[in-house]
Amino acid sequence: MHFRLQILVLLFGVYFGFSQNNSNSVFNDAKYYKDLSENPLAPAKAAFYSAVLPGLGQAYNKKYWKIPLVYGALGTSIYFYKRNDDNYKRYLTALKLKLDGKENEFGNTDINGLERGVKYYKKQRDLMLFVTIGLYALNILEANVDAHLPDKKIDSDLSFKPNFILQPISNEVAYGLTLNYRF
Repeated sequence: MHFRLQILVLLFGVYFGFSQNNSNSVFNDAKYYKDLSENPLAPAKAAFYSAVLPGLGQAYNKKYWKIPLVYGALGTSIYFYKRNDDNYKRYLTALKLKLDGKENEFGNTDINGLERGVKYYKKQRDLMLFVTIGLYALNILEANVDAHLPDKKIDSDLSFKPNFILQPISNEVAYGLTLNYRF
């Protein structure tokens, strides 16, 4: 039964997937091709600039308000990486001193507690390294995508707005979102 349903959905998808009218397509518009031909390397250039110096791709795209967000995100992740690395080194030094029978900064903390601290801060440090790398890659990706999608190509027929409806029986507010497309 499930196999037949999957075949039926596949056939309907193929049927409706090729039912577009090419005469009204946005790709037939000469203005669309003109916009792409003005600077076809703009996305690659923006991504390259962001890879060299984070935020430079956003400046190239003239989205200056995004530069503090890029540096805020990267700065925060680097701060937490450094903080976890410092704590990791503190616990590791204290553990080594405790194993040698010497005094450490944590006083009477046992070896198991120091080992847990070392493992915890090492794990958090490594996690923040991946977060920092991810935010750096996201900065490059955002500059590239923003260069691909300039503001003048946004369709005015597409709207997205929240809805608040007062329920008549329970007198409570129901929340929802509406996505409208006008033909």
